[in-house]
Amino acid sequence: YQRRVRGIYKRPLYCNMQIPKRDEEELIRQTPEIFIEKEKYELNEALPEDKSAILWAFLASYLPTDEQSIQRFYVQHAEYSLAQTRQDLTHKKRSAYQALAYSVRDRLIERWKDTEIYFNQSDVKRVYYLSLEFLLGRSLQNSMSNLGLTNQYIRGLRNLGVKMEDLYDQEPDAGLGNGGLGRLAACFLDSLATMNYPAWGYGLRYKYGMFYQVMKDGNQVEMPDYWLSFGNAWEIERFDIQFPVYFGGEIQQIQKPDGTAKYVWKHTEEVVAVAYDVPVPGYNTYNALNMRLWSSKPSNEIDFVSFNQGDYIRAVEQKQRAETITSVLYPNDNTTGGKELRVKQQYFFVSATLQDITRRFRHTKKPWSEFPNLVAIQLNDTHPTLGITELMRILVDLEGLSWDDAWGICTKTFCYTNHTVLPEALEKWSVDLFERLLPRHLHIIYEINHRFLELVQEKWPGDIQRMSRLSIIQEDPKMVRMANLAVIGSQFVNGVAEIHSELVKTQVFPDFYELWPHKFKNVTNGVTPRRWLHQANNQLSEVISRFLRTDNWLTDLDLLKELREYAHEPKLQKKWSSIKRANKAKLAAWIEKKLGITVSHDALFDVHVKRFHEYKRQLLNILGVCWRYRQIKGMSYEEKADVQPRVIIFSGKAAPGYHQAKRIIKFINNVGQVINNDAEVGDLLKVVFLPNYCVSLAEIIIPASDISQHISTAGTEASGTSNMKFAINGGLILGTLDGANIEIREEIGEKNMFIFGAKADQVEDLRKQMRERTLNLDSRWNELLKLIEQGVFGNFPDLSTLLSSIKDGNDHYLLSADFPSYLDAQEKIDAAYKNKKLWNTMSILSTAGMGKFSSDRSIRDYAINIWKLRPCKRPGPISVLTEKLADSGLVPNVGSFHSPIGSPFSGLSSEVALERLTPEQKITMKAFSPNV
Repeated sequence: YQRRVRGIYKRPLYCNMQIPKRDEEELIRQTPEIFIEKEKYELNEALPEDKSAILWAFLASYLPTDEQSIQRFYVQHAEYSLAQTRQDLTHKKRSAYQALAYSVRDRLIERWKDTEIYFNQSDVKRVYYLSLEFLLGRSLQNSMSNLGLTNQYIRGLRNLGVKMEDLYDQEPDAGLGNGGLGRLAACFLDSLATMNYPAWGYGLRYKYGMFYQVMKDGNQVEMPDYWLSFGNAWEIERFDIQFPVYFGGEIQQIQKPDGTAKYVWKHTEEVVAVAYDVPVPGYNTYNALNMRLWSSKPSNEIDFVSFNQGDYIRAVEQKQRAETITSVLYPNDNTTGGKELRVKQQYFFVSATLQDITRRFRHTKKPWSEFPNLVAIQLNDTHPTLGITELMRILVDLEGLSWDDAWGICTKTFCYTNHTVLPEALEKWSVDLFERLLPRHLHIIYEINHRFLELVQEKWPGDIQRMSRLSIIQEDPKMVRMANLAVIGSQFVNGVAEIHSELVKTQVFPDFYELWPHKFKNVTNGVTPRRWLHQANNQLSEVISRFLRTDNWLTDLDLLKELREYAHEPKLQKKWSSIKRANKAKLAAWIEKKLGITVSHDALFDVHVKRFHEYKRQLLNILGVCWRYRQIKGMSYEEKADVQPRVIIFSGKAAPGYHQAKRIIKFINNVGQVINNDAEVGDLLKVVFLPNYCVSLAEIIIPASDISQHISTAGTEASGTSNMKFAINGGLILGTLDGANIEIREEIGEKNMFIFGAKADQVEDLRKQMRERTLNLDSRWNELLKLIEQGVFGNFPDLSTLLSSIKDGNDHYLLSADFPSYLDAQEKIDAAYKNKKLWNTMSILSTAGMGKFSSDRSIRDYAINIWKLRPCKRPGPISVLTEKLADSGLVPNVGSFHSPIGSPFSGLSSEVALERLTPEQKITMKAFSPNV
């Protein structure tokens, strides 16, 4: 029986048991006097609603962060969530990591839930960031750091015999992204949370990531990335949030009573989108945002009729087809099946997301005309562009809005970020594919295009060529231009660096810019200093805070400029260089352990880590290495003594269907094999390729770099963010005047970088000379190609195909044109590195000038100029005196029994979130706070 007396509970708790009067009296008689007060209540009396809410809020008090509480919750998760004992965890580091992750996640969830409640109560406008990639990396360190609990956890676990640093490597990198696009999205979520903006991220929960890269005989081999093999401790399965997503079928036209047409989509395939939520904590704030990922499931798990007939393959065919949609990031689209899967993947993503967003808006009970005042949707590249047509379908077909009203809402809601100037990177899908998979959306696209071309005809009468360029539909072959649809359906279009935004206006979308100049904006990319400096290079972070006498630079990166006054100070230079040397030793140890190659951390570490693409010119780098090797081989013993030793470090993935990029990787490994085994060269030159580049590997590489290469052909890189990560860690940049390199040069000074190569306005003229064979090539270039063709650096079947792309007028990315200035820049680097004082000064000034390149500044630019969004900072929980609250009768009496460590009853005060309470209940709760 549950006691219904004053005592432990000042007010009665709900009990549905009917107890005879004599049994109740006997129960009270046998109860120790300490629990009994005179007044008692009927056993079936329920607690009043206000007091129930206050009791619930009190019981949901924020978890204590003292050492004993941290220990208790860690042990609880080990014992009860994982069913592991201390002895088990001694031998199972992965289980120890999971217990720690669950303990940290508990503290994320309490902030995450209350932030969402606070946003709802505040009725604020939110931005929804749609991205097919979120390259998060590992979450454990980042979460503890943003929560401000790293030191508490280190101390608490140390006394349990657990070394927390040993558990970090047990966490796999989340397989949710691949390159800069995904890492930018992850940085943006961190900044949105830290700056208290009301926002959500939306993406897909890939089962196998993109792929796990291994090297076999120097060739890239793609393997599944089993990152979910042991589950994901940071996600919350939301089986209560599911949406149907449809494909195929046909459109049925119905005449409405008013004479207008209504279209009904008779689909033939249904897939279910299931939500998985991942809390994203802000730094030094109680705000925590949500990243919602969709996983595809079948509408029917199994075809039981087929199963009973013995056709077991057909019985699970629908399940396999449905789950394939979110199996792999960027499936190879060189085949018809791959293209179909890519389109299904993109539509599945936006359909589930728009259904979720519109469901949330319906709860406000506001008219649809208010939708743009509460919702901004950012399209991260063209992948989510079908969201425009999906919102039109929802508003017109399901909500009954007129076309003009619905289109007005759409064009005030969506914004589009362009990430490329390469025409082949602007997505196009065949009309036939749309007719088969998404007939209603193709019909909507045709209607959008028809109305838009009427506007074009009105602006430029009779200009057929311009209409052809601007049309969403490309003729011969018939294709849907996703970028054109994104521009037409968005309120704003932005580039990601100043030079890129100008190229977007003049080269990518010149006709659109002439039509709508007000649409086009620039927001230069940025990176979060919390992960890329404070976490990845914590020793340097501490030194910076010590010299600046504050750590406020973590949220106001402009404060780094104050380091300039210390750039020549010997004390800072000594600490700076010793930290760099320690980071290089750490990377050298990793290389020896993983690859079996010994490198000297006293050598200059020359790093080139990026997604492999011809325009990024990893081939130019390795050709420069080949020339360096040729020079060393021709030197006397005395001349070699003056050579600056170098370790050339490559890392990055090539898309599975991008064969030329794979050939470059093969060639790099061939060159490394020759150089690393040449005793005459020894430690003067080493070449290493680090497989499976990812965030956690980048966090080891970037702090260790002396020089990093960002050498794309001018006018081809939209922005780049790896240059920012290296520069903020004091790594000097070797680069062309492309992407964000131009703005970095403006901030840190050209004398602190090594710039080479043609400028963007010279590229087309050089290409013309290249095609016409009138460009005079450097003699060193011709000599080097002959050496390669002679097999000095090994041979492989596709070597001639690789070389043909840079010979005989085919050198589209101008490697041969920039080769001489590239070698000159390398000589300048050698000379500067020998002057350690000069090099350290340049390194410090590089970091000091990086204030502009925080993702916080990028997000502020988006919020002010594009989303029209305001911060909404939670006040956080209030401290409530536990005994005083208990004496009031609102919660149980804590003086009569022992409370476990970590419970709301165990301390003198508890941290209670007011978001759970009504205004009247908040007033009641505040009466028990010593701070209110």
